[in-house]
Amino acid sequence: MKITKEQVDALNAVITVVVSKEDYTWNVDKVLSNHKKTANIQGFRKGEVPMSLIKKQYGKAVLLEEVNKVLQKSLNEYLAKERLDLLGNPLPRVKEEMDWTAEDFTFEFEIGLAPEFNVDLSSKSSLTKFEIIADEEMLNEQVVRIQKQYGKLTPQEKVAEDFTLRGTFSNEEKNIENTTNITLDIFNDKKTAKLFIDKKVGDVVVLETKGLFDDDHKLMDFLKVAHDDVHGLDVAVNFTIEEINSIEKADLTQELFDKLFGDGTVSSVEELKAKIKEDAELQFAQQADQKFLNDAIEGLIENTKFDLPKEFLKKWIQSAGENPLTVEQAEEEFVRSEKGLRYQLIEGKIIASNNLQIKFEDLKAHTSDLIRKQMAQFGQANPTDAEVDGVVARVLSNQEEAKSLSEQVMSTKMLDLFKEKLSAKSKKVSYQEFVKEMYGE
Repeated sequence: MKITKEQVDALNAVITVVVSKEDYTWNVDKVLSNHKKTANIQGFRKGEVPMSLIKKQYGKAVLLEEVNKVLQKSLNEYLAKERLDLLGNPLPRVKEEMDWTAEDFTFEFEIGLAPEFNVDLSSKSSLTKFEIIADEEMLNEQVVRIQKQYGKLTPQEKVAEDFTLRGTFSNEEKNIENTTNITLDIFNDKKTAKLFIDKKVGDVVVLETKGLFDDDHKLMDFLKVAHDDVHGLDVAVNFTIEEINSIEKADLTQELFDKLFGDGTVSSVEELKAKIKEDAELQFAQQADQKFLNDAIEGLIENTKFDLPKEFLKKWIQSAGENPLTVEQAEEEFVRSEKGLRYQLIEGKIIASNNLQIKFEDLKAHTSDLIRKQMAQFGQANPTDAEVDGVVARVLSNQEEAKSLSEQVMSTKMLDLFKEKLSAKSKKVSYQEFVKEMYGE
């Protein structure tokens, strides 16, 4: 067996494998001998078929199979020994005709190599760390929302200005179908709100999405339209009224406070607002962290320059899936996946150079925290350690779940590293200001 590598350039090489007669003869003879023992050919007793006839009938197929086995095993061992950092898998160079009557066979494989580059986390950047503040306007709105949520609903026959409606937004062409609760003050102008006055259950109100709300992002909440589709969306949607209720807002009493947060945790409106602020800003911090992580990743992709073996990768993409792609399809797929591939390489370099590791203790602690939060949502606020550990063990026994959770742990480690290493300015904003920053508007 002879294996050599010819470097075409820094990112491309050709591996040549020569499979000699001595590499495969013993295996071929062994398989043919087994065929001789079991072959059932008319005119011959079992086990007494001449080897010449066995070779004639099975020889080429066995030769091809055994040579391929030796080839793949040797190639894999060579790649592991040489520790080549490959992108994709080796691509065989197709020959017009292989002479299978020869004793030695030569195979060539194109390989794409990962580029050499450095990731500089100490350079200046335009990153911003947002601190999202729950301002007084938001707190007042949340207090009113709580009062309405726990208030007394009274069914009504006709819509009036302060009523709450339950119904479904729909548009078949845009595949919009979302049932939700609304009040008439959500709309951008009073003219739209007036369309609902005196309507009854079963009535359909036709609305234009353009300018429907003061912020197009609200189409994501009420119509469940994707962010990429909300801007400039100009279609008619139906709102089918299913319920009409008047609301008598709940009084801000100790009984309501205890129902919301447990006995004695909150005892005044100011403490209620403080609790709302604390909970809201904890959620906001998670959103701000996610934006910082996303921005950091985009910045690293943009500023970390290196070349890729593009032509090799396009050829590999053509043959990598279950169904071969055309040249044009492979080109499109490469364009879609290039940014993700670049970040995989950058992330791998960061993980290696900063010795970021996922220990089982990290994975277990992260999973335990998630489980406790989920149990609290379903009313089990104080589960025992044994109960949580049992759920954690079941979750982590699922390979897909464990992989997903491991990715979350690594994402947290990357975030912590970026916060430590990357330069960024701090900026306090309201949630509405953050939304505008989030979507670049």
